[in-house]
Formats: sequence, C-alpha cells, structure tokens
Amino acid sequence: MVFKPIRTKKIYEEIVEQIKALIADGTLKPGDRLMSERELAERMQVGRSAVREAFRALEAMKIIQIRPGEGTYIREASADFIIDALSLVLNTGNETARELMELRKILEVECAGLAAKRRTEKDLDAMKKALNQMEQDIEEGNIGDQADLLFHYSVAKATSNIMVLKLMTTISDTMNHVMREARYKLYRDPDYPRNLLKQHWEIFDAIEAKKMFHAQKAMFLHLDGVEKNAFGIEEETD
Repeated sequence: MVFKPIRTKKIYEEIVEQIKALIADGTLKPGDRLMSERELAERMQVGRSAVREAFRALEAMKIIQIRPGEGTYIREASADFIIDALSLVLNTGNETARELMELRKILEVECAGLAAKRRTEKDLDAMKKALNQMEQDIEEGNIGDQADLLFHYSVAKATSNIMVLKLMTTISDTMNHVMREARYKLYRDPDYPRNLLKQHWEIFDAIEAKKMFHAQKAMFLHLDGVEKNAFGIEEETD
C-alpha cells in the first residue's frame, strides 16, 4: 500500500482521508492490521501525535479498532460498516451512471416488492403526495427531481427495513445529482415527463394493491427505461 507525504494544515484529517480512501478502493479490508503509529508517521512524514489523533478519530467513527498490546485493525464487516464503506465509495467521485443504475435496480426493485407487502396507509399517503407534487412540477415546467427522489424514498420507507432506508439515505445525494442531469436530458422530449409520471403511478398502483411481482416489474421497467433513455446504457448480453 502507498501512503503519500502530508502537505496540509490539518494533518490528522488528511491521514483519516487517506485511510478511508484505501478502505474504499479495497486496499485495506476488514480485519487488516494497520502499521504502528511510529511506522505510519515515518511513512507519511508526519509527527506521531497526528497519527494518534487520526486513529482516535477513526476509532470514534467505528472504522478501526485499537487493541492494546496487539495493534490497530480495520473493523470486521457489519451492516453499519457496509453502509459506511458504500458512503466512502460514493464520496470518491468515481461512480458512473451505469454503476448507480445497477445499484438502484438491485436495491429498489426489491424495495418495491417489500413495500407492496408491508405498506401502510401512511406510506401510501406519502407516495401519493410526492406524485402529486411531481405532477404539479411538470405542469409548471419544472423537472420535479425533488418529488421524484421523495417518491423513491417513500417506497424504501414502506419496506419497514431500517437498513434499506439507511442505504437509500446514503446514496440519495449521489442519486439526486446524477438523476438531475439525466432529467434535463429526458425533458428534451416534451412527452417524456408525462410518461415518467405514468411509470411512477404504475409503481404506486401495484404497491397499493399489494401486488409484489407487479410492483417489482413496474419498478424495474421504470429504472431500465431511465437507464436506456437518459444514459444510453443497454443491458449487457453474453
């Protein structure tokens, strides 16, 4: 692994960021033992106090575990660790439209099915409110990106699965940024905003009717259509 010399006023923060980046790209994995404070300080050309402060910060974030007499280790994978790692990856700025859409299909298609099974009237009201807002935005000539995001978040909330909701929250900023650009492209076709709204209502109708398969299919077709029309991404074939 390659550590870089530190050239910043807040030295410990730079150490933290470098270690986070090594976790994000897979160089450091759960269970790996980090160098000692002395070794890391020498490698990064900083004082040991800065490394010590960085270790304390990383331990507070539950990214590392300091074992007295044994060393410092990357924490073993847990549900929260996975979410934190995903957040680190998204924050590196290396994500692509294809990867984001693949992640959305993996997560949101199943979300739609669970939402159809578990949704409450309160969940349905939240979804309907988002769709009504989206319709109003379209009528006013806006792209309706916030209402769109709120609808998908409401579907995730209807799963009654805290981990799913955490994942959606983690990717929401990246998703909102990427999808906002996509919506501008889609809106060049004057008929597309209404088609997009129709797709969302089809997802809602299936969830309201508690039709799991139909909800999953409607969500997949919606995301697949956005993927192809906005990003020009076609499904890979063997």
